[in-house]
Amino acid sequence: MIVLKVVHLNSYENNGGAGRAASRLVGALQQEGLDASLWVNYSFEAQPCQHNFSKGLVPKLFTAIQIILERIRTKMRIKSVKTPFSIPFFGKDISRHLAFKEADIIHLHWINHAFLRPKDLAKLQKLNKPVVWTFHDSNAFTGGCHVRYACTHFEQACGNCPIVKQPGPHDLSHHIWKAKKQAYTGLELQVIAPSQWMAQSAKQSSLFAKSPIHTIPNTLNTSVFAPSDKVLAREKLGLPANAFLILSGFMPSANDKHKGADLLVEALRIFGQSNKAELVVFGNRAAGDLPDFKFKTTFLGTITEEEKLALCYAAADVFVTPSIEDNLPNTVLESLACGTPVVAFTTGGIPDMVVHQQNGYLAKGASPVELAKGLAWVKNHADKAALSEAARQTVLDNFSESVVAQQHIKLYQSILKSRA
Repeated sequence: MIVLKVVHLNSYENNGGAGRAASRLVGALQQEGLDASLWVNYSFEAQPCQHNFSKGLVPKLFTAIQIILERIRTKMRIKSVKTPFSIPFFGKDISRHLAFKEADIIHLHWINHAFLRPKDLAKLQKLNKPVVWTFHDSNAFTGGCHVRYACTHFEQACGNCPIVKQPGPHDLSHHIWKAKKQAYTGLELQVIAPSQWMAQSAKQSSLFAKSPIHTIPNTLNTSVFAPSDKVLAREKLGLPANAFLILSGFMPSANDKHKGADLLVEALRIFGQSNKAELVVFGNRAAGDLPDFKFKTTFLGTITEEEKLALCYAAADVFVTPSIEDNLPNTVLESLACGTPVVAFTTGGIPDMVVHQQNGYLAKGASPVELAKGLAWVKNHADKAALSEAARQTVLDNFSESVVAQQHIKLYQSILKSRA
């Protein structure tokens, strides 16, 4: 048994990529004997976790109002663009809470949406605890955006932001960047990047250029996300037995520019519906949120049960993600774990998971033509069983619960050892 208490913090419980990644990591650490717990600001679950800052009807309503107001106020101060951006208006002071006073290490994840503002992070200094922070997107080192695209302003001090309504050297993005710089000063902070791409991005940033940065991937339950009989999976989901099924997911919205929905639409047009090819989509709250694929499509909606999600991957012949910027998307890991090859762009942390023409296909640039080539490559592959086995083995070797948990534990122990 490992005598080590680590408290994890995330804005939401099992909601969004970061919420699922944080929950899965805590579960993996607990399996290894670590005293790990997850505290969330808000839960959409019918039975929320025990460690919830918004327990009860009144606190939950109050937090929900704060989240909504913060998002409304953010929209009022940025241009109408398809780029996620957060302005920290509301937050919580957790520095006086007993759980964090007793912890050996505080581990942050995604902390936006009225949870931990820069000034709330600064208050953690009084606890004199080492802080580990997993970057699930770029927001920690930018002046507000979660997705950077080609912008390099984060390498200096932000400002002249193309997203805010009144850009200038000392605009809103610069003030947010400045608040973050002040908050991080004095924190005993170490960064975890789930992908090599995110690690390199953090190193390029002015806020974390001199910080210790460790590359440790996300994990998932490899017992739940595992290969299963394709025929039975399709039968349970009501999907056609003989079609070449292309699976894709859009979370939380197809309107985000970096999701690349328009590229997938064009790629499907090029690929064509020949040979009974069909598209299956999960993740959106309603089919109306999706683009017009002009391709025979089945909408599965939002799937919250991991067992059913695993069934979707197992039923598909290929999973395609058209994202043009992503850290280490859970959907890619989940698909590979279920033995389903992935077609994606060579971007972000995806090359950490997909090995070109071994367990999937990495399309060049942001070209729908290349994406269509990848779909055709999988469809025409001579040994689909070997392709599926390679996909599964990639996850077992590099992203399984035990492998990832042990990497985290070694980091925690080294941090405490260096302090001693």
